[in-house]
Amino acid sequence: MPEELNYAIYLSYEDLSPCLKQCFLHFSLKPKRICFTHAQFVGMWIGEGFVHGETDKLEELGNEYHKELILRNLIEPDPLYSSQTICHMHDVVRSFAQFLTRDEALIGHSGEILNSKLSLPKFLRFSVETKGGQSDEFEWRCLQEQKSLRSIIIIGNFKIQSGDSLMSFSSLRTLHVESANFAALAESLYQLKHLRYLTLENCNDINSLPEDIHKIKFLQHLGLEGCRSLVKLPDSIVKLEELRFLDLDDTCVNSMPRGFCALTNLRELYGFPAYVDGDWCSLEELGPLSHLIHLGLKGLENVAVTSSALKAMLVAKVHLTLMKLHCTNTLDNNRRVPSEKEQGIIEEVFDELYPPSCIENINIRGYFGRQLPRWMMSTATSHLKSLRFLTMHELVCCIQLPDGLCLLPCLELLAVDRAPAIKRVGPEFVQCPDHRHHPSSQVTTSFPRLHKIKLNALVQWEDWEWEEEVQAMPILDELSIVRCNLRRIPPGLASHARALKKVYMSNIERLDAVENFGSIIELRLSHMPEMTRISNIPKLQNLEICFCPKVELLEQVPALRRLVLNLWHSEKQLPLYLQTVKPSHFLLSCSRKVLTSMALGKSGSEWYKFSHIQHVEAYAKDGGNEKNGTYCTQESPTRSIQMLCRIIQMNNMTYNKERKGYERKEGTSSKVIRD
Repeated sequence: MPEELNYAIYLSYEDLSPCLKQCFLHFSLKPKRICFTHAQFVGMWIGEGFVHGETDKLEELGNEYHKELILRNLIEPDPLYSSQTICHMHDVVRSFAQFLTRDEALIGHSGEILNSKLSLPKFLRFSVETKGGQSDEFEWRCLQEQKSLRSIIIIGNFKIQSGDSLMSFSSLRTLHVESANFAALAESLYQLKHLRYLTLENCNDINSLPEDIHKIKFLQHLGLEGCRSLVKLPDSIVKLEELRFLDLDDTCVNSMPRGFCALTNLRELYGFPAYVDGDWCSLEELGPLSHLIHLGLKGLENVAVTSSALKAMLVAKVHLTLMKLHCTNTLDNNRRVPSEKEQGIIEEVFDELYPPSCIENINIRGYFGRQLPRWMMSTATSHLKSLRFLTMHELVCCIQLPDGLCLLPCLELLAVDRAPAIKRVGPEFVQCPDHRHHPSSQVTTSFPRLHKIKLNALVQWEDWEWEEEVQAMPILDELSIVRCNLRRIPPGLASHARALKKVYMSNIERLDAVENFGSIIELRLSHMPEMTRISNIPKLQNLEICFCPKVELLEQVPALRRLVLNLWHSEKQLPLYLQTVKPSHFLLSCSRKVLTSMALGKSGSEWYKFSHIQHVEAYAKDGGNEKNGTYCTQESPTRSIQMLCRIIQMNNMTYNKERKGYERKEGTSSKVIRD
């Protein structure tokens, strides 16, 4: 092994089981900048035969492999995504893995280089990411010489010539094509007799799949997400009896072939359209699919008869952990406001889409009923004892948040995005009215496991009622509130959310104070026009204040370490409250005038406000362009300002009030301040 490779990684690799070794090496095929979900990797691993176990539990075993690689630090979860759904591999680990697979796998980022390497001895796996330029594309014809390939991953376009096909790849098990024009080759898919995994993601030239797709009789994973030209599935798809995964999200498929219920092996199904044809509704086809683990439904506004929703038999699917219920009547497509009759129908339909007790994740989008489904309200939620994540987007007409969530023992995340009709969050949100009638309940505190709340674009929301005597949210650690008219933070939140660490508030028009929080460590306030006071937050370490022009009081924050202020477009001087705090790091975006005054040092009017701060960074924007700013950073503001002044003197510069900037005495403009 080359000396530059980390021997410690080799020891970790040797400690893996044979199955995990194969999964780990296969992960290194992923292009560095591309995000693959854990479901895609698990599908590839199953397709390659790396996952061994009971047929009914292959996905479960694959997920365990994925988690094991995370626990061993061989792959790293992306913090931008929840539930570790997206992971990456560190460059050092990737180099090691690709060294081990150098004789079996060809991995690259440039088509021109790969075209020459494809003449080398036979590879088993091939992965390429191209940028789309003609000089960067690789030629499909060169790849056809690799007749032993079992896995192909292509990100970006490639060159196809007349006569190119998939005929050469008789051993291929997995084919992942993303953001490419693949329609010319799609017609020959039936030739891949041993294909288990097929993903054509964001391939917008594909408007249909070949009618003979059923000839790929071992196909288990079919991902078509983002193929926006795809409008119809072939009727023969119902003959793919081994199919376990089907993703139609972000496609234009709005109907399903009859007989879909024959695909009883399906575990994950996304983007399934609710389609009505006479007395038949596509939701009826879901009834026999008893092995479903994840299910995503769209177009639910098309269902006019509640009995059709009932025939989907969601409550009987004892393995279902994730459920997406989507309507297309969203705030973005400028549709008319639904009538009362339409609202009543959609409420009845959602009432019948009753989830099973094992459900862990519910996602609702575009729902236009005035009241949320009955199974989300009051004591009915006791059935949702396993629910961990609830996200609701585009609640067009809904006037109330669910009043039974506080009883759920496992709920960790609650997110509401865009609910313009909600004006008030009453006391029933944190204390169910029926709670007193259930003394046997094991839940003694409302929202006992809630970690995160995200409330965005409740634009008419003014009041949040939660009195101090009501105990709730004891382990809440992150709160985000954006775009609303909230007038005050409820007393109960400050009193009982004692584990709250991160708070982000933005575009709250009427809120004037954030105070008396004993546990907050990070606070970000942005575009708060009436905010005046920030006080009594003893553990606060990181504070960001952006576009809050009325803040006058910042006190009782003894632990403050980092302060970020954005004043560049409105303030003509530094705020006086800087004298009352002593962060170790002060980052400032300000106007040219403020920065100029700071540069004058002790003789300037701003010196006394920040001279006690040890580390200062200051930017002045020019025409809104962040790249054109002054950056001054030293161990102390004295040295920082002295250095800036010395630069001005060395360049023989003076300040021109008319031009609002420093320039050389001979008239040549200088970029010292500007850049």
